[in-house]
Amino acid sequence: MDTAGVKFLRLQFTDILGATKNVEVPQSQFEKALRGDVTFDGSSVEGFTRIEESDMLLRPDLGTFLIYPQFSREEGERGKVARLICDVHLPDGTPFEGDPRRVLRRQVERAQTLGFEMFVGTEPEFFLFERTATGVGSTVTHDRAGYFDLAPIDKGERIRREITNKLVQMGFEIEAAHHEDAPGQHEIDFRYAPALETADRIATFKFVVKRVALEYGLLASFLPKPLPGVNGSGMHCHLSLFRDGVNTFADPDGEHGLSVTARQFIAGLLEHAGGMTAITNPLVNSYKRLVPGYEAPVNIAWSTSNRSALIRVPAKRGNSTRAELRMPDPSCNPYLALAAMLAAGLDGIAEKLEPPPAIARNIYKMTVREKRHHRVRELPTDLREAVDELEKDEVIAGALGEHVLDHFVEAKRAEWRDYSATIHAWELNRYLDLI
Repeated sequence: MDTAGVKFLRLQFTDILGATKNVEVPQSQFEKALRGDVTFDGSSVEGFTRIEESDMLLRPDLGTFLIYPQFSREEGERGKVARLICDVHLPDGTPFEGDPRRVLRRQVERAQTLGFEMFVGTEPEFFLFERTATGVGSTVTHDRAGYFDLAPIDKGERIRREITNKLVQMGFEIEAAHHEDAPGQHEIDFRYAPALETADRIATFKFVVKRVALEYGLLASFLPKPLPGVNGSGMHCHLSLFRDGVNTFADPDGEHGLSVTARQFIAGLLEHAGGMTAITNPLVNSYKRLVPGYEAPVNIAWSTSNRSALIRVPAKRGNSTRAELRMPDPSCNPYLALAAMLAAGLDGIAEKLEPPPAIARNIYKMTVREKRHHRVRELPTDLREAVDELEKDEVIAGALGEHVLDHFVEAKRAEWRDYSATIHAWELNRYLDLI
């Protein structure tokens, strides 16, 4: 690990709700940091611990070392900044059960005992908004472009290239970048990787996008549905299980070219979709995206063709065989979300679940009777319902662990109560003059 020229080291971790945190140390403290002897106050971090047991240790994963690119001239003059992603430990050295990275690591280790390694590719979407003269963010988009438009209609072309260049400097393999459907909406896709590495990359990706946008005087937002009447931002996740470098989802002789393992994994995702949703779609605002008419799934079904289903199996086979889970959004904690997906899929394998037949039709246009006939259920329609489903799902709750589950549920129920008690402009516009 070459730290030559590095003046500051960021020790990065994530709280239960998905916010990236860090403790930054100067060059004189590098040796201490690399030993894992840097402490922080856990009682100040959302969902971590109580004030009477606040001291916690940051144990860096040395494989996550990277040097941040220069975001501005001033930064270059102050010297290089590097980062290490850390696992959180208690003062006695034992892993902290409330560490989201630890939650995912447990499921990764469980998969390894079965001979599997889950690879994940993601498609995170985000909006770019203008800032006011005083620097405050707005919901005014910086362009009016749509799917795959070019400059000058697409005013985000230059900033997407800048983001891509920064990510490439940091070791990302970027597969595609383009304007999305809604005005001011963009997508940058990076290559699939093992689950833990992908979760680390998602956290880093969001930081880089926001940081580059700031240099351009813009606000980058990963809020799922910031604007009415247009598509929201999702984070489709492409999932596959490998064994000894071979994709276990592929079987040329299987139905749809899928192996029994793939079908059971998909069945597990479908079985636990309701329980996962609070984790993959954790905001009140998330459920403004999960409505009919805007390409986001609302029905628990799978397909090999259309995008109205919760799970789509893209056409490519062989080592590219994968299940695309379409309901997650980029506001989620990536460690908890991928842990929930892996736990659900592994349960499908363990229980030898069989998915219902794949649906080729547009599910949005199916009648209630037709949906019932095809065993199509619906995702939770709001955060309160999603949290209820999470608490009832023993597999997903068990994957999170008691500490994370209790603190996550407490935070989300408080969020729902606050939302429910707030008077919104829609209510006043709709009812004030009528009642």
